[in-house]
Amino acid sequence: MTAPACTVFFLPGLGLDAAAALPLIAELDARFRVIGIDLPGQGGSEDAADGSVDAQVDVAVAVIEREADGGPWLLCAHSMGGKIAARIAQRVRDGEIAAFGLMGLVLLAPSPPRPEPMPDEKRAEMLSWVAGGPISEEHARAFVQDNVGAPLPEVWERDVIDTVRTMSPLAWRRWLEQGSDEDLAASIGVLDLPCVVLGGDEDELLGASAQPALLADVYPRARFVSLPGAGHLLPYERPGAVAAAMSDLWEGIEARRAPVPAEWGRLIASPRTTPRVRSTLARRALADSPDYAPRVLSATQLGLLRSIADRLVPQPDGGRIDIAARVDAELAAGGGDGWRPTGALSDDEAYREGLDDLAAAWDDDPDAALEAVLAGEGVPGAAADGEALRRWFQDVRVDLAREWLIHPASLARVGYDGFATGAEDVAFAGYRTLAAGVRDDWEPSDLGRPAGPDQTGSDA
Repeated sequence: MTAPACTVFFLPGLGLDAAAALPLIAELDARFRVIGIDLPGQGGSEDAADGSVDAQVDVAVAVIEREADGGPWLLCAHSMGGKIAARIAQRVRDGEIAAFGLMGLVLLAPSPPRPEPMPDEKRAEMLSWVAGGPISEEHARAFVQDNVGAPLPEVWERDVIDTVRTMSPLAWRRWLEQGSDEDLAASIGVLDLPCVVLGGDEDELLGASAQPALLADVYPRARFVSLPGAGHLLPYERPGAVAAAMSDLWEGIEARRAPVPAEWGRLIASPRTTPRVRSTLARRALADSPDYAPRVLSATQLGLLRSIADRLVPQPDGGRIDIAARVDAELAAGGGDGWRPTGALSDDEAYREGLDDLAAAWDDDPDAALEAVLAGEGVPGAAADGEALRRWFQDVRVDLAREWLIHPASLARVGYDGFATGAEDVAFAGYRTLAAGVRDDWEPSDLGRPAGPDQTGSDA
């Protein structure tokens, strides 16, 4: 039996519970390990300490931290769960939770980080359903029928009605009065990771036509998918389409990410790694976008830089790091070594001029062109002289190698775990063993055998 390649944490919508993941599980193949999470007040779970979104997030994060195995994982969230998923993704991005490996999101008619659009009369009607206690059979059935594009199969409809009736009235009321109306947009900001958003074209408020306006600025890499004839209860209405979208997303991620060994992922998630470092490594581990648009270079210049990168930092097929695009992004962010010779061009200008100069000689003989630049001989017809091109190319080599080396997969490949020695809230954050072929007990097992008593030195 093949071990799952990816864990999926499923966050259900209002009135549902973790069992809403079952139709999706039935459609997915063995690559996915799906874990449904009961949010406060769902599936017989206790109510949260308060009605805030963060109180719900805390419950979900506890499950994720317990179940995450260091390998890659996705968030799949429906309706109310979408707002919670956005907060979780922000906490992962910022290194605030003890889990590493979030690679993307699958959102099903999600509630946005900003206040959820809902007419006052609709909110009042749904609040009236819990005025006297748990939701009645009549109101649960109305909830289901109001939120589907076509009747559910009988077995699913019965299950959903029963689930709605068991939801905590307090949790139901808190979401409608507080959680759905919270504005988290400013604190969440931009979540720049792979994402697919599915919406039914029969869902008026959170459906296909509404989602781009609600989420395009939050998820710049989102792909929006419209499901004709579907309403709001997508986990039950279209589990096959959800599974297909998840598979497509995952295959796209797999094609463009450098895998980080699970043991190294668990070390990054551990208290030994500071939140700031964990945040940095989480961002670097994300799959590169196939649609990356250069911000400093032209498309032609970026293409040439990718060709240069392939020669200078060869990578295996599959899971390649787009280090040229990352250099472009770093240039756009104002990165660099902070100095340049008097009179030299800025980094941005030097890259553009150097690549244009090199392009003229590249097609004839790339290796000869690189050798000429390295020797300071320049290339025919170049705007820059040979010495200027040589100095620029020194930076190119450093920048490309750096972007490869700082990726957590590369750190694992070269066996560097020094990123996990800076924590202040562990008893001892340094190394006790400094010898070839042996390691401290906290280090990944591929770094050697555990140190024996005679090899463990004083705190270092």
